[in-house]
Amino acid sequence: MNIVQKIKSIFFEKAVPLPVGLYQLTTPADSEIPYRMHLRIEPGGAGVLIINASTVLHLNLTATEFAYHLIKQTPREEALQSIVARFNISYMQAKEDFMGFVNRINTMINAEDLDPVTYLDFELEKPFQGIPVAPYRMDCALTYKLYGDLENKLSPVERVKRELSTEEWKTVLTKAWNAGIPHVIFTGGEATLRPDLPELLQISEDLGQVTGLITDGLRLSENEYLDQLLNAGLDHLLITLDTANEQSWEAIKDVIQQDIHTTVHLTLNERTIEDTNPILIRLKEMQVTHLSLTTSSKTLSESFQKVRDTAANMGFNLVWNLPVPYSHYNPVEMETENGISNPEGAAKGWIYLEPDADVLPEQGVNVVLGNLFEDTWEQVWAKATDYLNTKHES
Repeated sequence: MNIVQKIKSIFFEKAVPLPVGLYQLTTPADSEIPYRMHLRIEPGGAGVLIINASTVLHLNLTATEFAYHLIKQTPREEALQSIVARFNISYMQAKEDFMGFVNRINTMINAEDLDPVTYLDFELEKPFQGIPVAPYRMDCALTYKLYGDLENKLSPVERVKRELSTEEWKTVLTKAWNAGIPHVIFTGGEATLRPDLPELLQISEDLGQVTGLITDGLRLSENEYLDQLLNAGLDHLLITLDTANEQSWEAIKDVIQQDIHTTVHLTLNERTIEDTNPILIRLKEMQVTHLSLTTSSKTLSESFQKVRDTAANMGFNLVWNLPVPYSHYNPVEMETENGISNPEGAAKGWIYLEPDADVLPEQGVNVVLGNLFEDTWEQVWAKATDYLNTKHES
């Protein structure tokens, strides 16, 4: 080896890999800017950083190193020396990159209405590569009940005979957090039919998880109820818009005024497909920024594509990877066929729990990977890993 190779081997090869695990930092309540952060480090060195239990940041190796030292409160000079050794860069470059990262995190700590999931621009790799130590999100169908004459008439599968109690859901959420799952979305059916929804949100908030809710939004027009959800720690919303119901529009109007990230979901069917332009214009005038689209029929695929393009041209941010609650539309998800979704996310990026805690790779994929209330996380994840390996081989 020449002298340059020797120097590189001395510094780079001695850099010990960051230990896999979950790390957290909570600043004192009387701090100038109190905050809390959780960092999950994957075996490959990438990581997930949770800021104030409201935003999940996906990080590559470089950003994970920065976040690790930030959470461990490593003295700056010691952190910079470690960065220089691990990535074989100059001291000045390490200092510039590290301080840039810290400044961005400080900005995000004080920002409002952040996306619940963000990818920092550190030469990012495609998400959901390889098999992680756990998925990044758990979608929890609390109930399959619906309001009105549809209540109790719809269950996607006959074997779902019961709903978990509050205490049982607490056990499931705690298992998920201990496994390293940072993000939970409550859905249904109609999740607001569960009287313990605020309590479940608070449980996740106390654990440190980012929480979302998928709902028809009708109860959100009740200001007291909306405040109750927000105070329990709800971080983001997806509201399924019923275009014919003014209460649904009113709920969106009320929520948009709040400090919470909101996505509106629109199911395109034979009734709404011809009226989408006025709908999109009205949403835009209400200052809706994020939109989720599905369709009730594959025969509408071409029209669906046109609506999606129109929405994008109007400046809506299209959300492709949130589940849609089972409803009387029973929507056929078209995102994969139309190039919106990433099919690799099932069982890697997210898992789906039915009301009895049966675990599916994602909504609509009826492959049971175990039951997270009855089984250990290790048992569930072993089956999920087998499912992913089999799917990859096929």
